[in-house]
Amino acid sequence: MNDIAMKSMLKNVIVLFFLNSMTAYGQQPLKNESLNYQQVNTYMNPVLPGDHPDPTLIRIGKDFYHCGSSFHFNPYLPIYHSTDMVHWEIISRVVPSSKAAFVADRPSGGIWQGAITYFYGSYWIYFSSGGQWFCKADSPYGPWSEPVQVITNPVTGPLGYDNSIFIDDDGKPYMVIKNGQKVNRLQALGKDGQLTDTVINLDWINQNLQYSWAEGPVMCKRNGWYFYFPAGDVSGGQYVMRTRELTADSTKWERLGEFFKPIADPHTGFRRPNHIAAPLQLEDGTWWTIGQSYEKYDPDDWSGSGRQTSLYPVIWEADRPLGMAPTTAPVPKPNLPKSGIAWRSVLSDYFDSPLLKLDWHFLNRKAAGSYSLTDRKGWVRLKGDTSRAHLVQKETDHFYTAITKMEMDATDSLAKAGIYLTNGNQKVMARLYSTYDNGNKLVLQCDTAIRIIPNPYGKTVWLKIERNGHELYGYYSSNGKTWMSAGLPVSTINLDKTQPNYNSWVGTSVGLFAEGKMADFDLFVCKDGYSPLPAHSYSNYFGIQIITENSKKIITSSTENGGWFMLSGVELGKKTPRAIEITVSTETKATVEIWADDLSTGKRLAVISVPDTGKNNWQVIRKAVSKSTGHHDLYFRIMPGTPASVKISSVQFIQ
Repeated sequence: MNDIAMKSMLKNVIVLFFLNSMTAYGQQPLKNESLNYQQVNTYMNPVLPGDHPDPTLIRIGKDFYHCGSSFHFNPYLPIYHSTDMVHWEIISRVVPSSKAAFVADRPSGGIWQGAITYFYGSYWIYFSSGGQWFCKADSPYGPWSEPVQVITNPVTGPLGYDNSIFIDDDGKPYMVIKNGQKVNRLQALGKDGQLTDTVINLDWINQNLQYSWAEGPVMCKRNGWYFYFPAGDVSGGQYVMRTRELTADSTKWERLGEFFKPIADPHTGFRRPNHIAAPLQLEDGTWWTIGQSYEKYDPDDWSGSGRQTSLYPVIWEADRPLGMAPTTAPVPKPNLPKSGIAWRSVLSDYFDSPLLKLDWHFLNRKAAGSYSLTDRKGWVRLKGDTSRAHLVQKETDHFYTAITKMEMDATDSLAKAGIYLTNGNQKVMARLYSTYDNGNKLVLQCDTAIRIIPNPYGKTVWLKIERNGHELYGYYSSNGKTWMSAGLPVSTINLDKTQPNYNSWVGTSVGLFAEGKMADFDLFVCKDGYSPLPAHSYSNYFGIQIITENSKKIITSSTENGGWFMLSGVELGKKTPRAIEITVSTETKATVEIWADDLSTGKRLAVISVPDTGKNNWQVIRKAVSKSTGHHDLYFRIMPGTPASVKISSVQFIQ
C-alpha cells in the first residue's frame, strides 16, 4: 500500500470513529453527512467561553435567556440572549453599582447565582448577596426594578445561595432553596415574588454528604416525573433524582446517580461539568442544558480562565435523563433558526459612543465610577489615582492580539497605563504599560517576569500584546502600523492555572488600566485581523484535525471531502483589508474559500488557489478580498481533494 492510500484509509477510520462516537454520545449524525462539509450544522464547546459560572437558562417562545453568577463583576448580572443556544449576546445588566450598596464589594463577594425565570407575566431574577433578592422586568432587555429582599421565616430558615426557580406544569413557581451542605428545600412563590405556602423539606438529600455540597440544585418535569439535579462542588459532579410528587417524604424519591455519561474522548479539557441549568425541551422533542466546567489538560491548565459554559444534549433512556459526555468532536446543533449573533468573544471598541457597551465590566465599585466617555470625545478616560482604574471584558480566547492607542503624561514611577489581564483578586496579572523611571519606559510584565525598555514616543504610544497560549509578547509603535518588539515574551502560566481559592471565583479578564495618573485611550482592538491568527485556535470546525509538525500545531483536512474551521471574533477595523495571506503546505493543487459569518448565508471574501508547494514546503499565498470591515467570525473551507494534503499554519489580513 502506498503512502497516499495509507493516509486515505487512516482518515476514513477517523471519520468512522467520529460517527460512532457521536452515536455513543447520544447524538445521531445528520442524515446527509456530506452537508456538514458545506454548511455549519455542528458546534464545538464551550459556547460561552471564558468565565460564565453557575448558568441558568429559560426559553420563552423562540428566544433563550441565560444568567449566572457575577461575583464582583459589576454592573452585576449580565443577561445573555440567543435564538439557537450556540451564539450569545449581552442584552442588559440587572443591577448597576448605584443600586448595589448592599453588595459586598470584594473578591468572592458580589452577586451569586442570577437565576433568570418567567412567571405570572413577568421576568424575574433571583440572586444571593447577603440574603436572597429579586429584580423584576417586563422584558429581559430591562429596565429592571430595584432589588427587593426575599423575606424568610424560622420554618423556611436561611435562604443561602445558588437557588433556582422551578415552574410546575400549572404555572406555579417554586424556589429551589440551598443553604450550606445539608439544607435542600422547596417553597412556592406568590405573585409578589415572595415565599408562600408550606416549605417542602428535603434536607435528607445530602445528610451524609453524598453529593459533596449538593449545590446549585435545579428542577424540571417530564412525563409526570419531577427531576431534581444537585451539583457536587466547584470541582465537578452532577447528579439526578426523581419523584412522582413534590413531597418531603424521602421514600417517594429515587436516586438515579450521575447525570453525565462517562467521557470517551481522552482529549477533552472540560472533564467535570456541573451546576447545570434546568434541562428544557425544544419543539422537535429534543432536550438540552448548559453547564459549567474548568478547562484543564495534563499538564496544560487553563483553570484561571474561570468556569466556562457548554451546551449539552440531554438523552432520555425511558424516564432517566443523561447528559452528553464532554467531547472535542463537533456536535450537531439544536434544530433552531440561525441567530445572526456572532460567536461569543471579546469585542473591539472605538469609544465613539457616550454610553459604555454592555460587554465591559469592572472588578470593584470604585473602578465603575472612574472612567468617562464624554471628557474627551472618541476616547475613554480612565481616572487612575492611588488605586487602579480599569475597564475589562471576560477573556474568551487563548490566542489573540489586542491593541490600544493611549496618552498619558507620566512623570513618576507610580503612573502606569496600558493593556491589562487579570482575574479575581487582581493579585496575579499580565500588563504591557507605559510609565516613567528616569525617563519614559515601557514595561511588559506577568507576575514576577518583567521586561523594561525605553519608550521613544513619550506621551502618545500604541501598545500591542500578542497572546500565544501561555506566552505573552509585547510590541509598541508610533503609528499603529510599524511595530517594535518589547523583547522576549513573558509566561502567563501563573495567571492561567488554578488560583488559590480559585482566585475568589472570578476568571480572567482583558482590557485597559490606569493607575497613579489619568490616561486616555483612543481604541481597544481585540483579535486583530492584521496580526497572525493561528489556524489551530479555531472555535468551531468540521472535517479537519490538529496535528503537530516540528513542535508546531497546524490544521489539516481529515478526509477527501475537505473540511472547515472557524476563527471567532476577528476584527478587521474601519477600513477594508487589501488582501489575506495564508501560510499553507500541500502536495497537490487545492482551493481554500474564506467566508465571513457563515458558510452558506455569509459573505465569501476570497477564493484562494493553492499551488502544489511540495511535501513539507510552506508558502505564504496572498489573495485580494471582498470589501469587509468590523467584527466577524471567519470560516476557512478546504475544498474537497486528496485527504490530509492541505495543511494551514496561520492566516493574516493585509492593510
